[in-house]
Amino acid sequence: MASARGLLLIADIGGYTDYMSTHRMSLAHAEVNTGRLLATVVDAVPGLELIEIEGDAAFLHREVGTSDHDELVAEVARSAAAMHRAFHVEREYVATNLCPCSGCKEAANLTLKFVAHVGEVATQTIRDRLKLVGIDVILVHRLLKNPVPLREYVLLSEELYDGGSPALPADVQQVEPVLEGFGPLRAFYVDVRDLPAGDPTPLPRPTWRGRLARTAYAAGAGLPYMLGRRGRGRGAVQPVG
Repeated sequence: MASARGLLLIADIGGYTDYMSTHRMSLAHAEVNTGRLLATVVDAVPGLELIEIEGDAAFLHREVGTSDHDELVAEVARSAAAMHRAFHVEREYVATNLCPCSGCKEAANLTLKFVAHVGEVATQTIRDRLKLVGIDVILVHRLLKNPVPLREYVLLSEELYDGGSPALPADVQQVEPVLEGFGPLRAFYVDVRDLPAGDPTPLPRPTWRGRLARTAYAAGAGLPYMLGRRGRGRGAVQPVG
């Protein structure tokens, strides 16, 4: 297995458990809508490679070599801002489509948060899919369990934050999560909405054409789920047409 320094980023949908706890029709549409939202998030950052879809989260990576620290933090800020905006544009379309089921309407309650880390990872290919292994891969996943009091944020490990960066707003807060297998660590977070790399223009309002398209997509793509013939496997992403 090859080993290299890599940037590790997880985009995690908040409110997913409550969203998926619904009846069969809504569950079918919730599965479809979650896949579509994650596909939108992944498409927003073409510079990062999708490693896996993990239920309600997208795990992304790229090798960084000897990248400048400030530029690496700036990349995380730009990526998180782009993914956050793309997510909420698509979420608004899903929540305002013409389907009355809770799997569509309650998409309005979904949020998006991010954790990021930099460290040594080993890569291996299994059935033509890239897999990452190593202690730093475990660490970035454990960081999802943290005491950050915000619903939407970007959390950076101490290794990535490294004392600060002009790429982040001034109001950076520190937390000290106690992680299984790692003990107490320091990490740093900002409100994702405060990132300077974000697009300052208001989110576009859903168009009738777009709402009709999302309605038709949820109805058609959700049918196999309703009939029990399809499940969204790990690593699968629904297309964003």
